[in-house]
This record gives sequence, structure tokens and C-alpha cells, in this order.
Amino acid sequence: MDYGLADILRLIGSLGLFLYGMKLMSEALQKVAGDKMRSILAAMTSNRVKGVFTGVLITALIQSSSATTVMVVSFVNAGLLSLVESVGVIMGANIGTTVTAWLISILGFKVSMSAISLPLIGLGLPFLFSQNRSKKNWGELIMGFALLFIGLQFLKTSMPDIKNNPEILNFLTNYTDMGFATTLLFMGIGTLLTILIQSSSATMALTLVMCNSGWISFEIAAAMVLGENIGTTITANLAAMIANTSAKRAARAHLIFNSIGVIWMLLVLPYFLDATAWVSQNFFGQGDAFTDAAAVPVTLSLFHTGFNILNVLVMIWFAKFIVKVVTTLVPVREDVEEEFKLQHIKTGTLSTPEANLFLAKKEISTYAKSTKKMFGYAKQAFNETNDKSFNKLFDKINQREDESDDMEVEIANFLTSVSETRLSKENSERVRAYFKMVSDIESVGDSALNLAKAMKRKRDQKAWFPQELRDNINKMFDLIDNALDMMLDNTTKDFSEVNVKKAWEIEREINDYRTALKTEHLANVEEKKYKYQAGIIYNDMFCECEKIGDYCINVSEAMNEVK
Repeated sequence: MDYGLADILRLIGSLGLFLYGMKLMSEALQKVAGDKMRSILAAMTSNRVKGVFTGVLITALIQSSSATTVMVVSFVNAGLLSLVESVGVIMGANIGTTVTAWLISILGFKVSMSAISLPLIGLGLPFLFSQNRSKKNWGELIMGFALLFIGLQFLKTSMPDIKNNPEILNFLTNYTDMGFATTLLFMGIGTLLTILIQSSSATMALTLVMCNSGWISFEIAAAMVLGENIGTTITANLAAMIANTSAKRAARAHLIFNSIGVIWMLLVLPYFLDATAWVSQNFFGQGDAFTDAAAVPVTLSLFHTGFNILNVLVMIWFAKFIVKVVTTLVPVREDVEEEFKLQHIKTGTLSTPEANLFLAKKEISTYAKSTKKMFGYAKQAFNETNDKSFNKLFDKINQREDESDDMEVEIANFLTSVSETRLSKENSERVRAYFKMVSDIESVGDSALNLAKAMKRKRDQKAWFPQELRDNINKMFDLIDNALDMMLDNTTKDFSEVNVKKAWEIEREINDYRTALKTEHLANVEEKKYKYQAGIIYNDMFCECEKIGDYCINVSEAMNEVK
């Protein structure tokens, strides 16, 4: 029993080392790729074929289809990719992920990578302690690559020896002669393993090792690969659970695409396996995968790639149909307002600071837009004559202000987690700017609530405003609208494109008008043109508006300070 437990733990440990190497290599590749990877995705057009090639390239680069699909969900969430475009990228990601299987089957089983893994770690070690961020990333990449193959070697040696443990085969034979039910059973096992491990590449490595050790046959391994294709869609669907409607649809599209592919492959599986084995024998110099365990890794990799390429060639023509299906499955909920809720950064943090900061900027822009709407409610409340309608607006502003406070905390927490990673000087400046921007945008929300409270006092005290005062406040509101529009416009731009000159012109206009109103107000108080209570509330309102102008210029200035 003790031996059995130790054996299982050794197997899990080997898989853990492989997974850690895969994670380290994938994250390092993302860091090395940096902005290039983001710009490739961001520059996507509506051409589905380009989308497929983009998905292949990104996934081959970062060695993780899950990371690619989570990124695609984030980009759809941010409005950078349309749903149709995202389907193409997701299709390509399925092909790109097959590169891992080829690396393992060719290098892991044909070449003794474990023999050069330790020298590779020795090579990467100096880079790992380098002060240069780029060199450090390359060091992590080399270390991850080496650990991946050390883990694979341990996996191979940790698999129980069939000769000394014939009972394993006896156990499996109970489930290998049930025909189509066997295929479904092992497809389910492949799906479950991928969901548990959260990496189709790791499950694929495990499957290849099991084949190479003679545990399972080529047919069973192929069924597990089909299951892995369904299991890998779970990550993106989990990421999209708290995202907006478009992101949920992109994740469902991934699930539908892979599921339909598996269904049609099951119908032709025996013929496709025969064809794959024939190609492997005649073009790759392998033995018969049905009888020779050593030939299975390459043949299985060929099956994996062939299936995914064929599936894309078939399904790419149905991209718009898939979009229609997911649009029906995930309808827009009209009763739910998506204001003051995180829409971008909750889709799962990406591994690169550049990608995280890009999403943070999108979130801050959304936050600014929602806060501007909150000010719009205050404007509407000022001119509302019906008490019931006013109270509804007041309650809405009060609720939005609480939500605004929560959003500030959540964005700040996200920025704090990003700032704890290794950042370039430019990215550090951006993080500081984002903190300032979030604080000032939240202050706009506070001022909008203060305006609403002043209006409520005015109603409760029955403090009457002459038409002149009402006109003055409405004019000030229009100036604040201009400032908020300018602030919102700047949050959508790159730092180098911020129009701070125009923002300052609007700010000066607000300050001048506030000064003019204050001077006029003092004169009116002396002449007793309106009641004292009305005068205090009037003064509070135009001064609060001027504060909003200050917060708006602070946001633009924070962006302008980033070099």
C-alpha cells in the first residue's frame, strides 16, 4: 500500500514539474512577445482566414490555447474583436496547441532531452539573475523549457512498468472491448483530466506517455485527445462567467466549435485512424500505430493536428452560423445594466504586464463613462419637477456612488497586483497614472452625490431658486459636461495623444464662470434677491461643479505626465 501511494505521488509530482515547466515557459514567451502579441490580436480584421492564422501564431508562440482563448475573451470584452473575428482566432488556437504535442513526441521520445535539460538550466541561470528585464525573461524561457522535459522524463519513468504490473492491463481490458462505449468512456476521461489539470497540453503529454508505456492503445489515446479538445474550452468559459455578454458568447463559440468537431469526428473515427496510421507509416517512417507502441506518439500527434486542421477547414464556413447560435444561447439581458461593474479586468488576469495594463486602461475608460452617466442623473434631477421621479433619481445616484466606491477598490487592487510584477520604467509610470485617474474619477462620483444631496436639501427646505439661478446652474452643468466629455475622450487615447491643451481651456472656462457666479452671488445676497437658505445651496452647487472640473483636468494631467 505504501509503495502504491509513493508511486502515485511520484506520478503526480512528475506531472506537477511538467506543468510548472509549461507554465514558466508559456509566461516567459508571453513576456518576450509583449506588445507584439497584443498588437497582432488588436490589429485583427474581419477576415476569418487571417483570424485563424493569428490564433495559430499566438498559440504556437505562448504554448497555451487556454491563454489565447482567455485573451480573446478579454479582447471581445474590451470591444477590440468582434464575435465573428474571435471565432476565427479560437479556431486557429486549436491548431496552434498541437505544436506542443509535436515537441513532446519528437523531442521527448525520439531525442534524450533530459540529457541536455540540466546544461540548459545552467545556461539560463545567469540570465535569471540579470537586472535586464528582457534577459531575465529569456532565462525563464530556457528554464521552463528544460523543466518541461525533465518533468516529461520523470513522467515516463514514474509510469508503472507493465511487465512487473500486469494487473494494470487486466484492469483496462475490462473497458477496452465495449466498442463505441469504450471510445465515449475514454473521451470522457480525457475531458475530465483536462478540466482538472486546466491544460490540454499537459493532458496530451500524459496521454503520449501512457501510449509510449503501452498502457493504452492508439484508438483509446485518440478518444482521449477528442475529450481533451472539449475539456480545454472550460478555461475560457470559466473566465467569461463574470464577463459581459459578448465575452460569454465568444467562450460559448469555443465550446460549440470544439464539440461539433468531436461529434463529426466520432462518426468517421475508425476510417480517420486508419488514414492517419497509413500516413504515419508511409510519410513519417513510423511503424503500425495499432500494434507498435513506439509509433503511437508521432501518429497520435499527426491525428491531433490532422483533426484540428480538418475541423477548422470544415467549420470556418459556419462561423456566422455559430455566432447566430451563441447569440441565441446568450441573449442580452435588458433588465441588467452593465454600468459600474467591472467589464474587462475580471476576465482573468493575463500573464504579461502589458496585457494587464491594457485591460486596466479599458476598465478605467469604462469607469469614466459610467461616472459621466451618474452626473447626467444629477442634471436630470435638478430639472425634475415631480417629487416621486426626483426620489427615484436620487436613490439611483446614491446606489451608483456605492458601486463607484467598490469599483475604485477593485481596480486599485488589480493595479496593486500588477505593480507587484516586474515592470519596465514606462509601465511603472502608467500604473502610477492609473492610480491617480481612478481616484479622481471616483471623486467625480462623490461630487455628483453631493450635488444630489444639495438638491434634496433644497426640496426639503422648500428653498426657491429664481429663474436666473436655475439658468446659471444649467449653464455650469453644460460646462461640466464638456469637461467630462474631454476627460472621457482622453481616457480612450494613447498617452501620447492626450489633448491636455483643450482640457485646460475647458477648466479655465469653468473656473472663470465659478468666480463670476461667486461675485454675483455675494452682491445678490447683500441685495436680498433670494432667501439665505437658497443662497447657501446655490453656492454649494456651483462650487461642487467647479470641483468636478478640477477632477477632470487631474485625469488628463495624470495621463499627460507619462512620457
